[in-house]
Amino acid sequence: MSPSKRNPEERPVGALLAPDIIALLEESPQLIAAETEELHPADLADVAEAMEIEQIPIFLAALPRDRAAEVLEYLDEEVRAEVLEAMSSEQAAAFVSAMTPDERADVLEELDEETADDIVDEMPEQARRETQALRRYDPDTAGGLMTTEFVSESANTTVEEALRKVRVIARSGKREAIYAIYTTDLEGRLAGVLSLRELLAAPEGALLSDVAWTEVQSVGPTADREEVAGVISNYDLVVVPVVSESHHVMGVITVDDVIDAIQEEQTEDVQKFGGMEALDEPYMQIGFLQMLKKRAGWLSILLVSEMFTTSAMQYFDGELKKVATLILFVPLVMSSGGNSGSQATSLITRAMALREIELRDWWRVALRELPTGLALGAILGIIGVIRITMWQKLGIFNYEPHWELIAVTIGFSLVGIVTFGSLAGSMLPFVLRRAGFDPASASAPLVATLVDVSGLIIYFTVALIVLSGTLL
Repeated sequence: MSPSKRNPEERPVGALLAPDIIALLEESPQLIAAETEELHPADLADVAEAMEIEQIPIFLAALPRDRAAEVLEYLDEEVRAEVLEAMSSEQAAAFVSAMTPDERADVLEELDEETADDIVDEMPEQARRETQALRRYDPDTAGGLMTTEFVSESANTTVEEALRKVRVIARSGKREAIYAIYTTDLEGRLAGVLSLRELLAAPEGALLSDVAWTEVQSVGPTADREEVAGVISNYDLVVVPVVSESHHVMGVITVDDVIDAIQEEQTEDVQKFGGMEALDEPYMQIGFLQMLKKRAGWLSILLVSEMFTTSAMQYFDGELKKVATLILFVPLVMSSGGNSGSQATSLITRAMALREIELRDWWRVALRELPTGLALGAILGIIGVIRITMWQKLGIFNYEPHWELIAVTIGFSLVGIVTFGSLAGSMLPFVLRRAGFDPASASAPLVATLVDVSGLIIYFTVALIVLSGTLL
């Protein structure tokens, strides 16, 4: 969808300012920079999204380069990709080079490989080296999230000298570099860390080694974004360094980048839990055919899986005909097993995401879910027995001639089905992770489908045992 066709309510600032700025762009583009200098880059991005695609490069060219780079960072991903692809490689490289290194790598990831390579080739040498280094890493790892803008000084540097260098960096506009100052030993390895506040409060004449913390939390470049988020959350950090195997600082990850990454991760997990592939674009922007592709696959798999439910019922068809009342409780027992399995899967998948449990904890989880499943099954079983008894006694429904045995069947079946559902649902995320898949793929519909089949088998097996004398 063209940005000019988007709902004005989605961009209130853009809808308000765009007409005046577009008119100014056509009449006096040299005044754009001065007239918009008080606006936040996010508001200017709203203005840009209200324009036609071909107008946006002209608008960006009318702004100072660093300012234009900030606006590009706030643009909608789809619009930004269209704008950069519409520019010449030289013009795109000029804007992208002015971005922070991590944003630069993220923007290039959105483009097709040939366009991205052409832009990188036109970058200044230092920016090109930084970008190529970051592009080697998966976007969801620490190496893909980090920026190479950070402050690092020898531990033997004086506080005054460090402050002077920090001022120089701050005046250069490197916004992400001033969260913390890292100290290094004689071999350049990470030795300590101190905040800007601690640097300002340090006594005159002191060395950085005298005031820096030596216990530094860090991550490797291949750490996934969940691990990075865990470190930042557990230690209340604003920034975490990324270090090589030799413990040299490669870059830093700021908390705002982690928030963005975790939002994407949780969006994917929620979509997978709904029984579908994660969407690559916002819901209102994804194409019809792409939506079908994302949803039809899982629905087809679930349909085929549910066919086993029909097979199980056909296998016990003879018993069903002899005690037809059993068919009335099929939805009850199936839903109870699926619900208990979905509960367990949700709990374990979330615990894995928060690093509360690891693969090696599977047996502890099983030992915990077994009594839990038995207790939950007993509760539901008692409710089922009470329901059958009350309806029989009150004459609401007649379960004769074997209503007591039917009540016992339902009670024991629910205990078995809920217990199995809890165990199966809790173990499935471990199996998926062990196989190299995302545990979130253990979606609620998938778990429910798996437990439905096994639940029917448990139900009819219990019925055969309890009602064996009546089925002859």
